[in-house]
Amino acid sequence: MSDAETSLDAAIAARLKRTPDGLVAAIVQEHGTGDVLMLAWMDAEALHRTLTTGRATYWSRSRGEYWVKGATSGHHQKVRKVALDCDGDALLLTVEQTGAACHTGTHTCFSEELEVAQ
Repeated sequence: MSDAETSLDAAIAARLKRTPDGLVAAIVQEHGTGDVLMLAWMDAEALHRTLTTGRATYWSRSRGEYWVKGATSGHHQKVRKVALDCDGDALLLTVEQTGAACHTGTHTCFSEELEVAQ
């Protein structure tokens, strides 16, 4: 993540409970359908960029850089709402999804259901 300071509101930043590497889980849900689309990671700067631009911005752990969803794929996420959970360790983004949310080309990253004993 960037060593640069963020412009995220200090009161919001203080409520975030981050992993040791400074990240917070961001669960992404589709506005309208309620489908859970994906899970990504944000740091304070990614959250600031998301809140100020309305475009979902995440931290890529594999690439070590910020990425705006859809910048290269065209599968954009227009952010409608962002909520912080009661513990401060997860975010819920409600988005208008254009195209596939998953990097595999599927609508959601959660399409492989596992059997649960009844």
